[in-house]
Amino acid sequence: MAKRSRNSTQPRSSRGTDDANDDANDANWLHKDYENQEYGEDEFIDETPRVDVTSDDSGEENIPKHNPKRNPKHIPKNRKLDQADLRKRINPARRGEGKGKAPCWVAFDTQWIREEDGVEKKYAECLFCMKLLKADGTLNGTTGLNRHWRGCKANPENQQSDDDKQSKLSFKKDPTGEGHVYTWKHDEVRIAKAILGIFTIGELPFKWLENEACIELVNALNGRVILPSRHTASRNVAQLYLDERSKLLKHLSNPNTAVHSTTDTWTSPCQRKNYMVLTAHFIDDDWVMHKRVVNFREVDTHKGEDMVRELLVCIHEWGMKKVMSMTVDNAKSNDVAIKYLVKKLPNVYDNGNQFHIRCMAHIINLIVKMGLKRQNYHVECVQNAVKYIRGSMQRIKKFKKAMKDVAVDTKRFLCGETPTRWNSTFELLTSAYDVRDAFVEFGMQEKSFEKDVDRVPEFKDFEEIKKTIDFLEKIKTKTEKVSCSTKPLIHQFTREILDISLHLTNWSLDPGFVEMVPGMKEKYDKYWGDYEKMSDFVFFAVLLDPQCKSQFLLYTFREMIKYTKEQEMTNSSIELKAREMVRETKRKMDGFFKTYLENYDTGLSSQQQTPQQVVDCDDGNDFFGNYLSSPGVNSRMVETELESYLNEPPIKYSKNFDILSWWKLNGLRYPMVAQMAKDLLGIQISTVASESTFSTGRRVITDYRSNLSVGIVEALICTADWTRKSRMPIMDNVDDILNDDDVAIELEEAIHNNKAMGKRPMMN
Repeated sequence: MAKRSRNSTQPRSSRGTDDANDDANDANWLHKDYENQEYGEDEFIDETPRVDVTSDDSGEENIPKHNPKRNPKHIPKNRKLDQADLRKRINPARRGEGKGKAPCWVAFDTQWIREEDGVEKKYAECLFCMKLLKADGTLNGTTGLNRHWRGCKANPENQQSDDDKQSKLSFKKDPTGEGHVYTWKHDEVRIAKAILGIFTIGELPFKWLENEACIELVNALNGRVILPSRHTASRNVAQLYLDERSKLLKHLSNPNTAVHSTTDTWTSPCQRKNYMVLTAHFIDDDWVMHKRVVNFREVDTHKGEDMVRELLVCIHEWGMKKVMSMTVDNAKSNDVAIKYLVKKLPNVYDNGNQFHIRCMAHIINLIVKMGLKRQNYHVECVQNAVKYIRGSMQRIKKFKKAMKDVAVDTKRFLCGETPTRWNSTFELLTSAYDVRDAFVEFGMQEKSFEKDVDRVPEFKDFEEIKKTIDFLEKIKTKTEKVSCSTKPLIHQFTREILDISLHLTNWSLDPGFVEMVPGMKEKYDKYWGDYEKMSDFVFFAVLLDPQCKSQFLLYTFREMIKYTKEQEMTNSSIELKAREMVRETKRKMDGFFKTYLENYDTGLSSQQQTPQQVVDCDDGNDFFGNYLSSPGVNSRMVETELESYLNEPPIKYSKNFDILSWWKLNGLRYPMVAQMAKDLLGIQISTVASESTFSTGRRVITDYRSNLSVGIVEALICTADWTRKSRMPIMDNVDDILNDDDVAIELEEAIHNNKAMGKRPMMN
């Protein structure tokens, strides 16, 4: 007898006794082969399914043209596997090892079928629906098997009840805490995007996919979800970055898109590499302001030469043709970089003299730090006391007990202090003032308190602390305001710096601030004392504010002259000089406006001031006709669009006024002025947008992820910025921190109660 394949389709009646015995063994072959193997529970949980999130649609199910009839008795009735048997059969350890079978073979049996030409060919028989598919490794591959395995309706993992086939109602909370009812259905595309969001927005490492907790969570939520490998996830993040980049590229490379940039440098403590970030700010055609982190590149050093070289590469790659300004801090390397950069960029206004914008938040930081260097001994007393209490866990517990004994109105504990951040000093003083009664109680409980510190804080110290808090609070509010990058602030620049000047002048009369304020005013004068060094764009933006216009600009110049005058000037001379400065600003703005008429070529150039002279003399008197043709006689000037806007009185002030919405509504009346406003109002007055990116960099580049390549780091950080729907900060706010303290207190009390009852603490 010729040698036969084990799964031959020859009828049993024509076979011998040995073949009949083989058939009897075939009936139980499937279960015996796998029931004898033991697979630990941990072995299944630890393994990550290695399937790409992007399904491969290539290949088709190959059904043989000639399917010989097989004896139904040859196929056991109990051959179909339920979901439990399928999970038992899957051996995760065999996937991807050596030359083992593909994962899809767990749902198929091999069948060798002799076709009409007499050649036996390999087929795969589905264990659930008994369908045959061609499975020759060379000719067919496993694409068709994978598609059938995942879509087989007889597979218990793919089966849905009647309730599952329709959309379900689910309850979901948004980031604001509000709940919404929405329909839900299994969506592979949405799941794939959500997985990518774990690494871009959630900032988790790629290896998290291999964590047993992640696998168990996904299986519990939706058993049909197949997680990608961490290598596939990193490639998908890179592809998502390229897709989103192409969308942003179309807008930034538009010649009519005015881009305002901010940049800064940072050194990663984990990788010991220097990084430079470049952010682009612009206002779109719907008058919505945008901030995009466009590059996060490695640079050799923090020197200006290295920075400008990388900046030019980034600007060239994005095709930016209209970079109008760049906001940086006061480092000398930035001055060098911008000085060289304006020589290489095209279409720079006024030869780049207005291109450089200094960071307002950074200057405020320098002003306050200068004042805190000469702080009074009341502040030093509280600082030393807080440092002493926070230096020991035992003292912290005793101080918390003192807070509880005196029943303070706040649950906030004493804040620490960072030498490089003045706002940490403000937070320290504020937290100490809120629990001032606890210091006296703590001194009574801790006998060594008076011995270890120079002086214990008294109530008169906290009276002076309250003044310092009031003084710094307004400056802190200014810093938070100018740090916003989601709305225009350039038109408010002059009013904010003059308000700081007035604030310093008023507090300089207080005896407790006589030594503190002069140093702050000196630092203020260094950067904002000379109004002639300020960018013209700052004053243009004031004129483009429909609530201010020329009237407020005149008032601004008048106050600046009073502040910076070197010699006594009368009020009339101050007024004349201020009006001359307003006329000069309007003249410069008119020249800037003419560039828009030339570049946009809208046919509005005919509205320029051209005299229309009346020279026709009815009586034929040429002498009188020459008189009528002379300049200034019987001629009228056509008012330009810019003059028409400026000559209108300012609108009534409103606290909630939205300048972008106003220009969106009035763009039809002043199309060219509106275009100029859209380009100028996007100027940034701080580099907080760039500096905040380094906070993301610290979370992405950690000690456990220090081997990330520079390219994937840029993809993660940029894609997270582009795809994040919510602009809410990732850090917990004060309410979240207080809630965490409440949970900790409840947990501690529960453990204490369980110990008192002699029971082991259990957490549900």
